[in-house]
Amino acid sequence: MIIAIESASPDASVAIAAPDGSPLAEDGWTADRRQAGELFPRLLALLERNGRALGEATAIAVGLGPGSFTGLRVGLSVAKGLSLALRRPIVGVASLAAWLAAEPQAEAALSRAGAREAFLLIRGAETPQIVEPASLPARATHPGPAGQGVVVAAAELAEAFGLARALPPLGGASAVARLAAERLRVEPAGDDLARLEPTYLRAPRGIGTAADGAVKWL
Repeated sequence: MIIAIESASPDASVAIAAPDGSPLAEDGWTADRRQAGELFPRLLALLERNGRALGEATAIAVGLGPGSFTGLRVGLSVAKGLSLALRRPIVGVASLAAWLAAEPQAEAALSRAGAREAFLLIRGAETPQIVEPASLPARATHPGPAGQGVVVAAAELAEAFGLARALPPLGGASAVARLAAERLRVEPAGDDLARLEPTYLRAPRGIGTAADGAVKWL
């Protein structure tokens, strides 16, 4: 059983999946400032509702962002703690890619990058870009036919950016589990627990450029 966590936005989720990535159960919710206190209890409740136990985990999967600094730190802390305590491999997955995997009809995924900016990953692109509302592709803010204009974004970002057809990333954890299972088939050991860290793409507010070799923003 894979335990998966996705907390790159206030629309967080946890999931459990079979070792091949097939979904077993998930829970998605809109977190508030108590996100740090909600994540693990919700995971335990999900396991209990489905007659599962932490010890059944074969791997831990976690979304790495980019997105909310606080959400990413909380999610990765829980995931690393589980990996260490249970002695199971851990796999980090790009959050925006997982959001797009969860919503095949979406053209792009966005997570907050600051008060007036967002990280944007367009389907088919390799890396996200940082954009302001005025520089978003027109199809993200003006709906079109046949699903055109559908994006994945947290509710608070969709409102702030005026996104006309936004889907919340509440299925993100299930997609994180599925993508992690694909990695584990070719890399059974997963990622290096000690070195795995969030994909911030920019320093947190008030943090300057880190010197070479310095600990990054964990």
